[in-house]
Amino acid sequence: MPEPARARIAAVAAHVPTRYRTMDEIREKIAKSGAYAPPPGLLEDLTGVRGVHVRGEGQDASDLAVAAARQALDEAGLRIDEIDLLLFAATASDLIEPATSHLVAAKMGATCPVFDVKNACNSVLNAMETAASFIETGRYRTVLIVCGEVGSLVTRWNVPDRQALLRALPGYTASDAGAAMVLTAGPADGPGITAMRFVSNSAAWEACTVSGGGTMHQRSVHDDHTTLRLNGDLRQSLLDVLPGVLAVAGEELAAARAGSFVAFHQIAMPQYRQMLDAFSLPESVCMPAVAEHGNCAAASLPLQLVKAREADRVEAGDTVAMIGLASGFSFGLALVRW
Repeated sequence: MPEPARARIAAVAAHVPTRYRTMDEIREKIAKSGAYAPPPGLLEDLTGVRGVHVRGEGQDASDLAVAAARQALDEAGLRIDEIDLLLFAATASDLIEPATSHLVAAKMGATCPVFDVKNACNSVLNAMETAASFIETGRYRTVLIVCGEVGSLVTRWNVPDRQALLRALPGYTASDAGAAMVLTAGPADGPGITAMRFVSNSAAWEACTVSGGGTMHQRSVHDDHTTLRLNGDLRQSLLDVLPGVLAVAGEELAAARAGSFVAFHQIAMPQYRQMLDAFSLPESVCMPAVAEHGNCAAASLPLQLVKAREADRVEAGDTVAMIGLASGFSFGLALVRW
């Protein structure tokens, strides 16, 4: 029997494209594309976001993932041939088939097993759960999680009126980014992932959708099917699932509040403040990364960890929490001893 192990985060990295689209540029593009021209400053007032990152010409989700993965491998001091399993975890994908993990592996020269983990903006958290389970049981020792997000592709530009703009609002904060994490086996009583909890309210799946490309709207060119669209109240979805979260993850949330840093999924500044209130999180242990970087979807949590480490807000021995929210509707939480 293998020695009991704990999944340890050996490296975390993020990659954001250099091209940056301000909210004013977004407003101008909306005005040129359709019948409705948002007033100057409206998007900034509604979202609290300054702008978003946009992929370079010809860049795919796998390219953004590869850029972050190479950084993570360098930080961990590993070669790609030392990876036992590669997981691609994102809302985006290069193709319907094959899994994007194969494209990442081909670009990096990996020969290990690969597969995709997809659960909207909780994809990276669910990949961490999958990787940790494999590591703890001894199936694999070192797992590379990669993420490539191209949220700029689900932005709706042609809106006929203000109501249509509000339904499409989450798409205007959607940002492109790559992220990567290396998880490896460490001592069972050492640093690493100490707890993970997940709760879902799948009855709320229609609240926020990108419905094109699946069997419902396989070849749709309709804006409502190919862009990010609010069909319900995401805040209410959170409130509906909150009792279940508190029942299942109450102890972990208490530990998160007492920890050194809390990264949580962010789509805009009003939602950032709602999260602080909903989970009674001290603002001093959080970082409003969405204001500068936009909503990086599943890459959001790794990006916040990278920013926190750069600011010396995460050090060895610290307790770090990662809280995920995703359309569907799902909640996830990971506690990590750094």
